[in-house]
Amino acid sequence: MTSATTTSPALTIGPLTLASPVVLAPMAGVTNVAFRTLCREQERERTGSVSGLYVCEMITARALVERNPKTLHMSRFAPDETPRSLQLYTTDPEYTYKAARMLAEEDMADHLDMNFGCPVPKVTRRGGGSALPYKRNLFAAIVGAAVKGVADAGRGDGPDAIPVTVKFRVGIDDEHHTHLDAGRIAADQGAAAVTLHGRTAAQRYSGSADWGEIARLVEHMDGTGVPVLGNGDIFKASDAADMMQQTGCDGVVVGRGCLGRPWLFAELSAHLRGEPVPAEPTLGEVAHIITRHAELLAAHDGETHATRDIRKHIAWYLRGFPAGGEMRRELGRINSLEVLREVLAPIQDSEARAADADGARGRQGSPGKVSLPHGWLDDPYEDVGVAEDGEDVANNGG
Repeated sequence: MTSATTTSPALTIGPLTLASPVVLAPMAGVTNVAFRTLCREQERERTGSVSGLYVCEMITARALVERNPKTLHMSRFAPDETPRSLQLYTTDPEYTYKAARMLAEEDMADHLDMNFGCPVPKVTRRGGGSALPYKRNLFAAIVGAAVKGVADAGRGDGPDAIPVTVKFRVGIDDEHHTHLDAGRIAADQGAAAVTLHGRTAAQRYSGSADWGEIARLVEHMDGTGVPVLGNGDIFKASDAADMMQQTGCDGVVVGRGCLGRPWLFAELSAHLRGEPVPAEPTLGEVAHIITRHAELLAAHDGETHATRDIRKHIAWYLRGFPAGGEMRRELGRINSLEVLREVLAPIQDSEARAADADGARGRQGSPGKVSLPHGWLDDPYEDVGVAEDGEDVANNGG
């Protein structure tokens, strides 16, 4: 168990040693190579180094194995990106094994994370995402298949090993917790680390993450040698240290808190090291960051797609800033990088600061009953199979 201090402890995951225990959570439609590059640039500019782990958005095992062009495009990394971290969504041990072996044999990543945290109904009603750990035997088979796939490709140990990690939730609902079993099962199957989002699937993204359950998992995993990372409600510089101190977790995984705030990782890492936290950017600086983000998206996906995609980010970027309604409306209609620059020109030199910019961003919604396959809760040890989903699931978040 690692206790947090103001001198940020390194995070070790298999052969990977990270100077900062701060990890970017994979988020569908967000953590593509453009956003990851921007986060890394912001950390380097504000602290002088890149010290954390930035995870690629989720891809599905089946689509990867079938070499779906969109999936292969999503799994791209920047030339200087290291370590290369990729998250896999899967429900089938066979596809899991093939995908993990393919990633290792073709040197497509340095770290493989597995998604068992998605609460989206169209995923859970098929038995995937946050529903899957309830079926203990299937969960064990999938994690074991990923570890074996990497090992059979010759990347199971040594300095070039690809560590397999697992991300899951507290459980399906308050009556069906799975996280303690999931943590131990993952460790038994050879996982190098586990991450717990402190909400149930029924909560989705509503309410507050229960850091107490993260502490319970840390205690439960004591003696396994497997690091535990905490996820949920990391919104400002002090939150990472608070979570680590309150739970004893070895690191933190940051999701919605960084939407429209790619500089958050610099703040988190600096605070953990006991260094001065970089100042939040001015409105003018944010305008430049928005432009840079759009340019990176255009380089990755083309200008047409980039100008559509950047619109959702702009709403997050401008939260708390005194940007007028007319400018916001114009930014919601941009169709080229040239138009984006023209609309942002009046605020390029603004020294305004955001008010109340901390807090949850992106989807929140309301809690609700989890959609599950018929009879899913009857027997947690029932041997079941779940059809592997393709490209469709990757568009629904983790």
